[in-house]
Amino acid sequence: MATRAQTVAVPAVEFGEKEFYLDEFHAHTLCFAVSLRDCERPAGFEALGRVLRDLIANETRIIALVGVPERRDLPTELRRVRRRLQRQVLTEETARRFPAVRGRRSASESFVDLSRRRVGTDDLAVSLNISWLTLRRQPMLVGLVEERRLIDLAQRLAGRLRVHKLVLIEPEGGISSAAGVPLSFMDESMLTAILQPGQAEWTGLAGRRATLDAAREALRGGVRAVNLCTLEGLARELYTYEGSGTLFTREDYCRIERLGIDDFEEVERLIARGQREGYLKPRTAAEVAGILTNGYGAEIGSHHFAGVCGLELDAYRAERVGEIVGLYTITRFKGEGVGGGLVARVLEEARGLGLRYVFACTVDERAEVFFARQGFVTVSADDVPAVKWVGYDRQRRARLKVLRYDFEPRSE
Repeated sequence: MATRAQTVAVPAVEFGEKEFYLDEFHAHTLCFAVSLRDCERPAGFEALGRVLRDLIANETRIIALVGVPERRDLPTELRRVRRRLQRQVLTEETARRFPAVRGRRSASESFVDLSRRRVGTDDLAVSLNISWLTLRRQPMLVGLVEERRLIDLAQRLAGRLRVHKLVLIEPEGGISSAAGVPLSFMDESMLTAILQPGQAEWTGLAGRRATLDAAREALRGGVRAVNLCTLEGLARELYTYEGSGTLFTREDYCRIERLGIDDFEEVERLIARGQREGYLKPRTAAEVAGILTNGYGAEIGSHHFAGVCGLELDAYRAERVGEIVGLYTITRFKGEGVGGGLVARVLEEARGLGLRYVFACTVDERAEVFFARQGFVTVSADDVPAVKWVGYDRQRRARLKVLRYDFEPRSE
């Protein structure tokens, strides 16, 4: 008899995080704000150029505002930025998206001086007009502005255009708590709390107040999401679940919802990833289907999943018992309460179904500590239904920890 550990796991498809995000960005507009000082650092222009090139090839529209330090000559810097970035973005793959000039594809018209010296005091109105006139013909607008105006203009422009995403690039990267813990997500209510008088100073974020205020105003203006990261971490922030900075959203960043059929493909990839990392045991397609049809997902931002969790009922229905299966949380969200939210929702369902108890099994010590924090108690393998161990891999069982959450008092 084949043990469960020997069964065929979910097909080892490539996780495809980058492709997943590029699909989200397709036919949308992203607005970037970056200082020229950042671009001038080693590999800075290359890091920005690679991301812009990927997005252009993806048929994503781009507005990139570059902040020029005071006392630099804007026309000179414009020529330099155009020369550096055009080499990066104009490739065989992207050239088709730029109009032909004298028989050759050129991106030169994408680079514009948006300084107040050129556009006047009503910089937003002029920038809006230039953005439309440029992007209706080509996929990219790179506008140079005075560095002191960079964040403010980016926030106002992104809000008025209601772009899909505003990306603020700063050397400090994302936001961290007062204890120095990186914060992957912040919603508008968290931003508002931090921006209360004296609160940013108390939490050590006084120097980031202008950036936090810009993120909040952009969300209020209609931008779906704001990312804050370093230039070197830009690709990781945009194209991976791990990210590198902080994502700001208007509503609560995490919602625990029952999975629907349109979620199955992405969640199946999450489960496959958990198996590759060793957090989840290999499962057959039928076992994965059980998780999907009886599971919950921690949905973040614009329909992405930070974690997944299922409740196995069928095997234990006669004993009024459930098992938490397939609990997996993306590394970026560990410590953000996502796992606890998933387990709480599953326990709520189990209680409503009148189950006597729910149990979970793990070979990971950190998972054991996690379940203990949720109120689970370590028990022996004999304290859960015997059917659980039919055909179970002996070596894995020897390392397994079994934890149980009782809704009814245990009978001795």
